[in-house]
Amino acid sequence: MIDSGNPLSRTPVYTGEWPTTERPGPSEFGGVMQYESSIRRTAMAMAAISAALVVTACQNDGDDSATKSPSQSASQSQSPSNAAAGTPAAEPSGAATPKAPASSASTGSGSSGTTAKACAATALRATASQAADRPDGTGTGAAIVEFANVSGQACVLRGHPSVAGAGNGSPEHNKPLAVTPTGTAVPVTVAPGAKAWVKLTFVQVQGEADGYCKSGAEPVVYPTLVVGLPGSGAQQVALSDGEFAECDNKVTVTAVSAAKPS
Repeated sequence: MIDSGNPLSRTPVYTGEWPTTERPGPSEFGGVMQYESSIRRTAMAMAAISAALVVTACQNDGDDSATKSPSQSASQSQSPSNAAAGTPAAEPSGAATPKAPASSASTGSGSSGTTAKACAATALRATASQAADRPDGTGTGAAIVEFANVSGQACVLRGHPSVAGAGNGSPEHNKPLAVTPTGTAVPVTVAPGAKAWVKLTFVQVQGEADGYCKSGAEPVVYPTLVVGLPGSGAQQVALSDGEFAECDNKVTVTAVSAAKPS
């Protein structure tokens, strides 16, 4: 029934029954039903979507590896020592770098070697004597020059000597002799107090008194000789038993040796 007692109401109020004259027609009633049905279907669809989202969220919470890239999964499989800060494990601290053996200088008395420095002229004391093995004649023939290391350190002598006759016994007035070297030159390490030697062989003087030279030249007599070695300066030496008498200003020399020649 319609409450017609309310003059302010413009909209009919439903009281439980439709007036016979105001009952909605079939088309109007059908439209209402279709609208309500559409609302129900939309609500059901939204509920289904919400349920699907809840299920998906639960699955992701249980296994989040599905959303990770292969590189992320691989990084998690690294060992703890490598995974921290993405750096490789440190080398073992006990490893030691091998060292090359240190070389030692040869300081043997009169031995062959090249590890020590060349002998300075001031480290040497030189003396000379006539050789036992010398050419026939009346002159000096041959002499042995001895080099003694008077320093406190080992040093090296090497090579063939140079020879000059010292006029008037003075090295400032010397006359170089033509030198013919023999033998192979090797460095000789001389320990403190040790010695090395060279042998000088001259063109021998013949005859008695002043003698003569086979070449026809005049014999020459030198009170001293100046004998030098490469890198070690020169030493002035005198014979312990005479003077240096020779012919032709020629001399054959051996290389410095750790063994005393005859």
